[in-house]
Amino acid sequence: MWRLVVLGGLCVLLLGAESRNSGGRSVTFRRTQQDEIRSQVRARHTRDTSSSSGISNPSHGPPFTSCQLPLTPAEHKVLDDNTHETGFNGDDGSYVILTWVGDGTGVILVLSTISAPLDSFLEGGSSRLYRSTDYGKSFHDISHRINHTFIREEFGVSVGPGSSVILTADTTVVDNPGGIIFTSTDAGATFMFIQLPFHLAQPVTYHFFNPDYLVALSIDGSLWLSLDFGTKWTKVHDGVHSFSWGAGINLFFSCTRVDTVDTDERGDLVLKRTKDLGETFTTIHEDIYSFGYIGAFLFFSVMEEPRSPRVMYFSSDQGDTFSRALLPSASTEQFYSILDGDEDMLFMHVDNPGDTFFGTMYTSDDRGILFSKSLERHLFDGQRKSDFTNITSLRGVYLTNKLDLDGRIRSVISFNRGGTWRQLNKPDNVDCGDQVKSCNLHIHGEHSRNIRIVPMLALSEPTAIGLVIAHGTVGDSLSSSQHPDVFVSSDGGYNWRGTLRGPHHYSILDSGGLIVAVEAQREGQVKTIKFSTDEGQCWKSYNFTEQPFFFAGLACEPGTKAMNVSVWGFRPEEDGQPMWVAVTIDFQSLITRECNDQDYEEWLAHSAAGENSKRKGCVLGVKETYRRLKRQSVCRNGRSFVVSKKQRSCLCTREDYLCDYGYYRHVNTSECVRQPNAANKTLEMCLNGEEDELLTAGYRKVPSDRCEGGYNPQLTVQTVIRPCGVKPSPGPPDKSTSSVTHFDTPRERLVLILVCAGAGVIVLVAVVSAVISVKRVVYRNRAPVYRFSNLRIQDDENGVTVDHESGTSSNGTACQQDSDDDLIE
Repeated sequence: MWRLVVLGGLCVLLLGAESRNSGGRSVTFRRTQQDEIRSQVRARHTRDTSSSSGISNPSHGPPFTSCQLPLTPAEHKVLDDNTHETGFNGDDGSYVILTWVGDGTGVILVLSTISAPLDSFLEGGSSRLYRSTDYGKSFHDISHRINHTFIREEFGVSVGPGSSVILTADTTVVDNPGGIIFTSTDAGATFMFIQLPFHLAQPVTYHFFNPDYLVALSIDGSLWLSLDFGTKWTKVHDGVHSFSWGAGINLFFSCTRVDTVDTDERGDLVLKRTKDLGETFTTIHEDIYSFGYIGAFLFFSVMEEPRSPRVMYFSSDQGDTFSRALLPSASTEQFYSILDGDEDMLFMHVDNPGDTFFGTMYTSDDRGILFSKSLERHLFDGQRKSDFTNITSLRGVYLTNKLDLDGRIRSVISFNRGGTWRQLNKPDNVDCGDQVKSCNLHIHGEHSRNIRIVPMLALSEPTAIGLVIAHGTVGDSLSSSQHPDVFVSSDGGYNWRGTLRGPHHYSILDSGGLIVAVEAQREGQVKTIKFSTDEGQCWKSYNFTEQPFFFAGLACEPGTKAMNVSVWGFRPEEDGQPMWVAVTIDFQSLITRECNDQDYEEWLAHSAAGENSKRKGCVLGVKETYRRLKRQSVCRNGRSFVVSKKQRSCLCTREDYLCDYGYYRHVNTSECVRQPNAANKTLEMCLNGEEDELLTAGYRKVPSDRCEGGYNPQLTVQTVIRPCGVKPSPGPPDKSTSSVTHFDTPRERLVLILVCAGAGVIVLVAVVSAVISVKRVVYRNRAPVYRFSNLRIQDDENGVTVDHESGTSSNGTACQQDSDDDLIE
């Protein structure tokens, strides 16, 4: 049977940007049957990545030379002396959850468990908890510290800021008044048993920064809050569906009007906020379907009529004001998905109607309200997965795939936060041959990982400046008929080179000074790790064990500061039972020299863009010069390494501006022109429910762009747009057709005087109104400010309701019925 056992959980790298817990990261490895994995892959229809999808034995792509250097006997001995293998004998857990606790503590907690409740097993079933204090070189069984309690696999090990840890026991609802958690404030050295007054419906949620502030949702829909790390709990609200921390101590949650989650219509939910940890509440909006919080943006979907399509609203001030998203050219059949976001902008995908597997990507302004088209035919596969990737090693770089008209998938990259996109350059050491029309690098993303073409996504780290590692193929398009190879970029994606043949698991250590990789074996066993000290130019191989095992995952401490890596897997024993194995390799003893000033160089980011000398390196309005390790330097950056950079503003150019709402970039001229479907140059927007004017030249600066002077599109001819369908005021009459009116009688003169006096009063009122109306939207240096009318602030404690006057847009678009699960939850 062991011939059929393969890895179910592929290597999950511990990326700092993908977790809100500042103190640690978790990764789960599991054992499963091969046919189960394949059935999961076949569960949903997916689009293949090439017209040659029927090829069962992929061929190799264009050849390239992968530099392999031999390991010297001295190096081999050093690594042997610093490689530590641990076998977890007698552990029959099907899941292993590995969690790093704290920053630089060396503490790892490993929970071995099974994915089923306790009452489905014979009496005495339990989990096992192991702890390491030396970065995984040795482990000790500390299951007795939690009374050998069975820990729920789906809850895992919750690690928060500092050295805080929470384990959730699996307890039956019938026999217990509440659940049980074990808490630790010393990275698992000791645990405290806590009986909860409720049963958890999901893992306890930490506050972003304060580990004492905990929020939990019970199985009966009650929201609970603890301010002392779980010792005492207070019920905050009933009938809660979901919740999320915001900025500071703002806590958002959606709830039903009748205090029950058993509602047939999720569109009847109410979105509320508490700014004082449950003392008082503010109602932000009713008729909510779902909501989320990302970057600095609160966003939620609203069903304005029962069972009607949902529309999206955004707020950048914690829900004090909000507005409907203005997405041009979107229909009610499309669904939304937020791809990425920070305090400056959002990336949003609006899918095309039907099973087209593509849509349009938009970027927002700094309030998440105005959206401009960024990329058409953006790939979004049948499993609702996007290949969109933020390259964190260089500011402003994003990578994704698009589905072109010929049905092929091609990779594109943006170096200015979605302002423009282009195909990736051909790797320097790869040639396609004369038979290939277009020779570019195409990167495998989430779509390819879902169908098991590659084991990992593109990898980059903020501390490893410019370094990107990814699986890809070279040619006209992304191809599943070719074996994916590993490619590396040292300048943030401008230039690439082939580095390893075939798919691999890889990780970045020592802030980019060291890269490690293990070749992916779908059904075979592994015993070799490869490592590079020159950003993937050359590799050395080391056999870390004499007894190969089935690979389960590659794990290293979050933040890329460490120099050791753990290879996890399992091997069959003589009794036929699997045994979990962890091998930790410490490279610190191999690379002993600390880096000095001579090992670093000044590197101008984005200098490979091909601009002239004055503009060279200017992206998003600034030039950034980094101090980074020379490729040929073999030394340790160390834990104290901090990214150092210098910034200098650039003159503005056309590339620093996006097309404004209602405009698009012309293919031939790259200028922004009005969308043809905006009839009579009228945008369907209402501010305060009445006519307002929008003055725009069709351009707006890219969010987070800091250029100064230079190109200013606002000096061009500006268009006055009168929203809400208001027609322009009639002009003066034609002199050739108008008649002259005489006022001869005293009565007529009196009427004239009264009319003039009345007109004077009207003019005076108009002048005062004009002064007061400074809130009107004028597009000069910023996008317009939109505020939502009828923001009802309700203090549940006092029953006081206050209405704030404001306005909303009427040009949002709806999403299909099941879109928000992908978007928000």
